[in-house]
Amino acid sequence: MHGENYPKVYLYRRIVKAKLFIDENFAGDIDLDHIADEAFFSKFHFIRLFKNTYAKTPHQYLTVVRIERSKLLLKDNKPIAEICYAVGFDSISSFTGLFKRLTGQTPSAYQQLQKKIREEIKTTPLKHIPNCFAEMKGWTQNSNFEEVH
Repeated sequence: MHGENYPKVYLYRRIVKAKLFIDENFAGDIDLDHIADEAFFSKFHFIRLFKNTYAKTPHQYLTVVRIERSKLLLKDNKPIAEICYAVGFDSISSFTGLFKRLTGQTPSAYQQLQKKIREEIKTTPLKHIPNCFAEMKGWTQNSNFEEVH
């Protein structure tokens, strides 16, 4: 029986199950075979359905999940090598290259920027709050905060 004979909701649930598998196991040694098996699809059919649903191949999605998780860890100022392996990359150079390609900066530059932002928040917190929100709260008038224009 071909996939076209199944109700769309059934196929969608299987694709979502595979996405959730990636979300939960991104740090492990998972590959396309593991993910496709989780959804009970052949690899090529799975790639096509996943891309149609999420606008990314499963591998692209896995990479984005790993990079997003690494950004959280970089904000915590953890060592880059530790972060690289904690999110499932096999080498620091591949992690650094993918991180730079997806974010426009190296992991160390991103980490330094996050450190700078934390310091700025301590000294000029209003700079990091949307002006419309600050005005709504009355923080821009008669305030000890530095006003940002």
